[in-house]
This record gives sequence, C-alpha cells and structure tokens, in this order.
Amino acid sequence: MGGRVVAVSLVTFLLLSMLSVSPPVATHLDMEEKSFNTSAVNIVFSNGPAEDESVTGLKTIAFSLTGTGTIDSILVEIAEFGGSYSTLTNLTGTPWLFNFDSTSQTNGTYTLRATGWDSAVSDVTITTTDEFTIDNQVPVITAFTALSPDVGAGTTSSDRAWFNVSQTGTIEFRYGISDDDFDRATLQNVPGPGTPATDGPTSLSYGWDWSTGSFSEGTWNPRLTVFDNSGLSSSETIFIGIDRSGPAMNSVLIGNGNAWQSSSSVNINGILDAANDGTGSGVDFVELQVDGGSWTSLSSNSHTLELSEGNHSISLRATDRVGNIGNTISETIRIDTSMPELVGWTVDPLTTDLIGTANISYSTYDLLSGIDISAVSLQYGFDSNGVGLTPDLSGQWLELPGSGLDRGLAMANWATKSRQYLMLRATIADEAGNSETTEPQAFQVMPGLDLSWNATTTDVDRLVVRPGETFGNVTITGELRSNQIYAGAVVVSLEAAPADRSATTQWTVMNVQTLPAGSLGDGVETIEWSYTVPNSGQYDLRVRIDPTNVIDENSEINNDHYMVVTGADVSSPGLVPSFAPTLTALICVGFIVAWLQQRD
Repeated sequence: MGGRVVAVSLVTFLLLSMLSVSPPVATHLDMEEKSFNTSAVNIVFSNGPAEDESVTGLKTIAFSLTGTGTIDSILVEIAEFGGSYSTLTNLTGTPWLFNFDSTSQTNGTYTLRATGWDSAVSDVTITTTDEFTIDNQVPVITAFTALSPDVGAGTTSSDRAWFNVSQTGTIEFRYGISDDDFDRATLQNVPGPGTPATDGPTSLSYGWDWSTGSFSEGTWNPRLTVFDNSGLSSSETIFIGIDRSGPAMNSVLIGNGNAWQSSSSVNINGILDAANDGTGSGVDFVELQVDGGSWTSLSSNSHTLELSEGNHSISLRATDRVGNIGNTISETIRIDTSMPELVGWTVDPLTTDLIGTANISYSTYDLLSGIDISAVSLQYGFDSNGVGLTPDLSGQWLELPGSGLDRGLAMANWATKSRQYLMLRATIADEAGNSETTEPQAFQVMPGLDLSWNATTTDVDRLVVRPGETFGNVTITGELRSNQIYAGAVVVSLEAAPADRSATTQWTVMNVQTLPAGSLGDGVETIEWSYTVPNSGQYDLRVRIDPTNVIDENSEINNDHYMVVTGADVSSPGLVPSFAPTLTALICVGFIVAWLQQRD
C-alpha cells in the first residue's frame, strides 16, 4: 500500500513539473549541444550559408521545418571558429527568415546555430550549419585622376590640377578599383551644371568624359565613390580648377613715386606684387613693353630702365600658370620743361540768397610733370564793374581760404554784395617748377528773387470775339509765381497794341494793379483783367511784372507774357450773338497767333 502511494506521488510531481515549464524567449545557449532531444521537428537551413561559402554584405537566411511538433520560436546564433555563440536574432513566428548583415562581423570562419522551442514536448531542437567564411572586402581605389591638366597634380588643394578649358570643353576623369565584387561608381562635386551618370553596374567605363556646355571658372573638389555588391564603399577626392582669365595687373611704383622724372635712369618696383590672379591658377611671370617694342619677361619684383628725355610709354601685363594673359596697364614717363595748361574757373551760382559758402575751384592739368598742389594760389576780391587788374572795392587780392584747387568762400550776408563782381585769379605751378598766373576773371552776384508768369495758365479766355463793348469783352487770367517767399508789394499791368502797328507805335497801358505786400507769401498769386476789343483786327496783349523795374530780380526776361486776340469782321447785322468760327478760320487764326508769338 505504501509503495503504491509513493508511485502515485512521483507521477503527480512529474506531471506538475511538466505543466510548469514555459518556452524560452531569445535565450543564449552556452552549454554544449544536446546529443538527444524529445522533439520530432527538424530545422533545416534552406538558404545556407553552405559549407565553405564566402558571405559578403547582406544575406537572407531562411528555415524550413520537417517532422511533427509545434515550433514557437527559433533562436539564431553565430560563433567564430573556436569561439562561443552570440545571439543574432530570435524569430517568434513565420516566415522563418531574417536578413543577415555579414558586415557587422569581422572577416573569418563562422557557423550558425538555430535552436527551436517545441512547445508540444517542451523541448528544443538544434541545428547548426557547416563552417563558412565572411569576407567583406572594402573596395580599394587604386587610381583617380583628371587627365591632361595644364598645370598641377590635383592631389591637394594647394596643388590643384588646373585646366584652361572652354565652357564647351571636356574634362576626362579616370579611376581604378580593386574589389572582388565591384558594382558601380559615382562622381560628384564636378563643374556643373549637373552631375555625371553612375558608372555601372550594367557596364563599366572606369571614368567619365565630362562636358556640360556651361563650364564656369572656379575650383572644385570632385569626389569619387565606389560601391560593391556587399554594400561596401569607399571614396577619394581630387582637387581641380578651371581658369580662363588672365591675372589683373595693377599699378606699379615708378621712380620716386611722381609722374615725372628728372633722371634718365628709372626704377620700377613692385612688379610681381602688382599682379593678382585672384582664385585662379596663379601668376607665372610679368612682361614689360617700352614704347611699343617687344615684350620682355620679368621674374623679379624690380627692374631699371634707361630712358632718353621726352615721352615714353611703359606697358605691363601678367601671364598665369595655364597661359592666360591678363590686362595691360600703361604708365607714362616724361621729362618736363613746359608750363601747366590752364582751363578755367568753376563757381557756384552767386545770388543774394546764398547762405554760407560758395564753392570755387580752378581746373588745370599738366601732361608732363603734373600740378604741384602745394604751390597753387587762388586769390579773390570784390569789384564794382568786373574789369581791371586789382579789385577796386577790396583794394587788394586776398587768398581764398583752404588749399589746393577746390576751395570755398563764406560770407556773412551775400545780399550785401548784390550786383557786385567777385574777381578771381590763380597762380599754378607744376612739379617741375614751371609757374603761371591767370588773368583776373569776374563773376557777378545776382539777386536771388525771380518773379515770372506761369505760361501754361496765363492766357485769354477767347481768341476771337465780335468787337465792341457788347461782344468784345475778353478775360485775361494770369498766374504770377515767385521762386521764393517775397513779402513786398508787386505791380502788374495789362497793355495792348494793334498787331499791325509800326515800330513807333507804343503799347497802351490798359490796367495797372498793385498786389499788396505778402500776396506772394505762398509763391503764387492769380490776377484777372477784362479787355474790350475795340475794332476788328488783331490786337497784341501783354501782361507785365514790375513794369518800372523797382524790384531787383535775378532775371527780367520772364517778366512779360504775350497773347493775341482777334476782333472778327462782322459786316451783316442780325447775326446770332454767339460766334462760331469755321474750321478754316480757326486754322488761320492759329497760324497768325503762332506768327505773332514768334515775332515777339
């Protein structure tokens, strides 16, 4: 009886133990492979890797199951030859496959192990692969170059491969590669626009003949990137430049720095320093030409010339490392014995409303040694009539404040100088010591005020009327303008005269108006007159500003404005009051008006 109880207890314990077991999840098996198991399921590597297979890059590993049982998960591990297994992945359902990235492992000999958990028997089934190798070779670029540069190797940014190639030219890129499964290559950072197409994988040219039709000048760092079928890549960069422009040649120092020389031996300094190729290939040498002769190559920063007395033209130009010739600069070296050339004065408009300083300058030049600015003397004085050798109001010549050829004369009140003359004279010397004094020249100080009629709004309201007091009235509207605020009174008048008058016929004053002081405070005033055409025929009308010339103005020319009006010849009584001239009459009147205005 006791043995029976022990047996039942043992069976119960074993059943409970089996029920409490759960399947492993992504655990690592460090113990030796079991030589037996209770699972009836076999795991088969249906997609390798096979024995001695060389694996590179990504490889899809798939499993198939045979036999009976229930596989809940498959733990996949890898071990290098002689090493322990490490987990790659734990598959928990179909499809039973995964992508094996061999590049995450070092090159060597490996095996894979698949451990499946069979929940039907609560046991595992284990399968291992044969030994295989991982051989991920990074592509090795054996050569990368741009063929036939004009200068430079292209290996560094300081030793670029420079090309003097046109916009429509071609640059030939070539490369070499060492790799067991090379696939394709790309080239970037090239002169644009665009980028060359990928070389491969269908066919390989191992280079590009690159031409876009729009090559610009500049520098580029073309980068070659090669890829193999293992997903590995490597890159290499070269340095190139396109230069089609010659170096800029700037001014050099000739002699002692002056434009003229007192010696036949002339030194030229800073020759190479004056040449600049910017971001181009760099200056190679500078050439010198004297008086249109042959070009001489200079490789030093200074050079000495022996020149005879007279005028000599010196030209300099620079050539860069790819053969581009830059601009030519020319310098003139002369021996000077002539006087300076005197041009004349430039003076600000002198008016009574001028405030502060009037700018005064004298223009002169010397084609030989040049003007000695430090020896220039500009003098002034005020004169009553603008003639004579000495200003009669000042009594003497005074030096204009400042120095050089451009100066200024400031007055506390230019209005006190109205109608007087500013007298000016200059003494000019060149660097060779030649000196000359100009004849005095006068500039009158004019009033600043200017009154005028607005010609576009000053006119009669009718050009042709029936004569007489009943029908012959016309209205003249005048717009008087002032160029500045004028506080005084202004007299304006309306005058008339027959258009067919003789030279001795006087204008008849028809009306005189006095605009009160302050009328031109805003600069504009409108006046109206009424005039009756007495008889048939044409009459000239004139409106005048300040007819007695009391107001001191800048210009009196625009004080009079002329108009014309015609009295129609009406011989038949009883016509309608309104007068409607025919088109022909209007045209004739227009010609007459134009003729009269032109005559006045």
